[in-house]
Amino acid sequence: MKVTVRDCLELSAFKGAQVVAGTSGLNNDVRSVSVLEATVPNEIKAYADDNGGMLLTGFFAVRDDAAKQCQIVKQVAADGHAALVVFYVGAVVQKLDKSVIEAAETAGLPLIVMSKESKVNYSQVINQIMEKVLYSDNFSNRLISNTIFHLLNFEKHSNFQAAVREAAINNDFQMVLLSEDFNPIFSVETRQKTTIAEAIRMGHERSIGNTSELYTLIDVNGVLTYWGPVTINNDKYFMMIVDNEDSYSTGEITKLAEIIELAMGMWKYTPERDARAEFIKALIRGNKSLAYTLKDEAGIEGEDILSVFFAKGIDHSVLPAFEKQEGLHIMKITEDDETYGMILQDPDEIEPGVDGKNICVKLFNKLKEDKTVRIFHVTGLEGIEGAGDAFRLIGESWSFVQNVFPYKRVFTKYELALVSNCINIQLQGGYVKKNYAELLEPFKIAGENKGKQLLETLETFVLDAGMNSGKTAEFMGIHTNTVQYRLKRINDVLGVEITGNRVIPGLTIALALKRLERVVS
Repeated sequence: MKVTVRDCLELSAFKGAQVVAGTSGLNNDVRSVSVLEATVPNEIKAYADDNGGMLLTGFFAVRDDAAKQCQIVKQVAADGHAALVVFYVGAVVQKLDKSVIEAAETAGLPLIVMSKESKVNYSQVINQIMEKVLYSDNFSNRLISNTIFHLLNFEKHSNFQAAVREAAINNDFQMVLLSEDFNPIFSVETRQKTTIAEAIRMGHERSIGNTSELYTLIDVNGVLTYWGPVTINNDKYFMMIVDNEDSYSTGEITKLAEIIELAMGMWKYTPERDARAEFIKALIRGNKSLAYTLKDEAGIEGEDILSVFFAKGIDHSVLPAFEKQEGLHIMKITEDDETYGMILQDPDEIEPGVDGKNICVKLFNKLKEDKTVRIFHVTGLEGIEGAGDAFRLIGESWSFVQNVFPYKRVFTKYELALVSNCINIQLQGGYVKKNYAELLEPFKIAGENKGKQLLETLETFVLDAGMNSGKTAEFMGIHTNTVQYRLKRINDVLGVEITGNRVIPGLTIALALKRLERVVS
């Protein structure tokens, strides 16, 4: 139940307090209480996320500056706080200036002056307000008792889902249960002012999965949502509760969530499987038949899959903004710092004529700005079959491709396919491997030290620098002229122009095999 400024004034801590301005705001909601330490408007903005807060101050740092006191009052009102309570008037600030009172009145901000005879301090006011916010009579009598009545009505309801749906309808809230990977598993929607997808996107932006708070409030396009972790059968989930009419405090929602979680246990409720996570896992395991079975349950059309990827150490906060801006959707499963995912287009959101593949590449390039990140992706697929083949290619080659291309952070299907072929050649051995090895034999004739130097330059030029002599010089820490000289010598040693279209494919495989040998030998 809402607690207003007027309700707080009835507390014993406010006995003798005077409302000197802003009586029109006495019905403002009080969600929290804080001590205001700021002295200038810019500092007050640090409290902006606590809108609905009652702020307590003594104006200690600006006791003799009425102009700054006015600035504080105006900023507190502008940031949407419920009221400003001034302590120790007559002891710290001798008397509130008329201009301060007028500023509060103009802004409609309740300005409350504590009685100078009062022995009440900050902590007593904070304790009483929070007790009122968390445990008001209407809260215990209405929300909790009514919810319990419906949740535990075993005679009327056949399962937990039906019971919580009835409780939500009667108490004007909504609930969504999400997997650890933030995929919706069960939802009770009693009103639709926004979408679950948009709420999840904002939950990602606020890094709800990493928060230590019990329940976090997020305003989703004017809809108040509360997020927190729950445990069901020893597995971690997230619960989102929506307060349809802004009727309840954070404390009430927290207690409501606890009761819903207890009811899940009493009903022996087992969440349905996370179909989207299972769909990705099936493709990773190469079980395409299971993926086809799950696709309808997961809400996936094969032709909408643009890219699949495996990543290590990515910043997940980048993904929601990308989804919102580009009209694409990311499905993923994450464990520790490893993420397997898929990028899907939404035909209703993506603009006509936009190349979704290029957008995917733009995302991967954005993620690689962190130099510790490694991303392995196949973009440009043919449905579920193509997605399964792509995950197989990634799984076979990701750990080796880093050794062949140590300077890269994003690996495409071209690098992955090259290394996959090299792995097969390496495993099979025989004349095919021998043929490629013989392409590099001329370097042995050039002399041990000189041949080694030239071969190292060729490796860097082809595999690391994209056949750019300037980058080769940078990687090797030598002058560009030195690189150019060595490349001419390499041409002489091999008897070919190494940049020729018919030469470079064979050399690339031969050099990649050479690097692979260092790993597997």
